[in-house]
Amino acid sequence: MRIALVQTRTPASHAAALDHTLPLVREAAAAGARLIITPEGTNILQKDREALMPQLTSLTDDAVVNGLREAARELGVWIDIGSALVMREDGKVANRQVLVRPDGSIAATYDKLHMFDVNLPNGETARESETYEPGDRAVTADVDGLKLGLTICYDLRFPALYRALALAGAEVMTIPAAFTRSTGEAHWEVLMRARAIETGSYVLAAAQGGFHEDRRGTYGHSIAVGPWGQVLGMLDHDEPGVLLADLDPEAPGKARAAIPALANARAFTGP
Repeated sequence: MRIALVQTRTPASHAAALDHTLPLVREAAAAGARLIITPEGTNILQKDREALMPQLTSLTDDAVVNGLREAARELGVWIDIGSALVMREDGKVANRQVLVRPDGSIAATYDKLHMFDVNLPNGETARESETYEPGDRAVTADVDGLKLGLTICYDLRFPALYRALALAGAEVMTIPAAFTRSTGEAHWEVLMRARAIETGSYVLAAAQGGFHEDRRGTYGHSIAVGPWGQVLGMLDHDEPGVLLADLDPEAPGKARAAIPALANARAFTGP
């Protein structure tokens, strides 16, 4: 299966975000991608909560989600919207991944489990929990015979989630992200490869890149990793673009048979 990772520099409004993303999605489809993955925050990036909240809508009313659903129908491809920032029915905000079928219907959604609440050594701070309500369940979904495990950005640092997804049959881990530049430089590639090696899975990480309208900087370097930990491809920059990779559906099984870590783990008592 040919996949495409779309790297964006999402603007701070829905209309501009759709105009920015659609040409890259069309480029990916024209290159033969069957599954196209976009980054976290595909529909809008705005770190100012007061500016963000009035722009958010429900998932069904979101202009970017609906525009990409229409693109999936038109192009006959799967589109995994890495995440859309949307209002829940209870009035709280979700950071939600949305997997869209080639007919434009929604196959699965996943709300980000782990909130990025950190104080970085360079002085940057983030408090996602002040805006977003975390999800409470792991999600898998089938795409043309391959089972995806849906995760988002900071989830990457919690290997138990990926083990659980792999034990549930996931062979491809999606990790759309808006990684900070400082953490990306230090940890991006090594963590992506680690999650692939630990689970014998493909890891597909579409990323935000560059300096955005809301003044945040994101790392870019969208990456596809194979089940043996090999880098299948990585953009070497933070500019908008498309990364293509071809997935062998037999590769996860071969990696897990060679190193059966999922099967060999044992229960133990704590120290």
